Amino acid sequence: MHRYLITSREFYTDTPEIFRQILQTQLEKHRPSYALYRDKSTLNYNNLADNFIEVCSKFENLKSFIHQHVDLAKELGATGVHLTSEQFGKIELAKNLGLEVIVSTHTHEEVLRAQKLGADAITYSPIFVSPDKGEPKGIDDLKELIAKCDINIFALGGIVTREQVEMIEQTKAYGFASIRYFY
Repeated sequence: MHRYLITSREFYTDTPEIFRQILQTQLEKHRPSYALYRDKSTLNYNNLADNFIEVCSKFENLKSFIHQHVDLAKELGATGVHLTSEQFGKIELAKNLGLEVIVSTHTHEEVLRAQKLGADAITYSPIFVSPDKGEPKGIDDLKELIAKCDINIFALGGIVTREQVEMIEQTKAYGFASIRYFY
């Protein structure tokens, strides 16, 4: 099962030197196959995204993704872009630029739409209780979704323990994504 590490300003900071050090340590410790630079509030986004790509490039077989910014992902040489559930219209642009595309989804309909529009993968959330993310979908809903689509699904939301990862593994999901699991 693939592991998708997602950064957060709260843990990684927005100070480039500290950010790089924490990211390097977490990538070495957890060995994810995917990593996402995500920070919705920093004014230093492009610089930190550049630092993120540089650190990720040191890890063989690690796919690096930039959140929301298609052009920046292309410019920095990221593997791809992770689009929000409000950015379905950018899937084709990103694909035409040679980027892999992951889309955040929260309903079965959104998952099927992302699949139809050519996304490579989706995150589906929240699976478990997660701060400010609404009612959890649960494992049974995830299994139902997996049975009705062909797109790679990363379970997301409230995944903080090895037991939760094991539950997701039993669903045959492509992988799981998390911020807090990778602390």
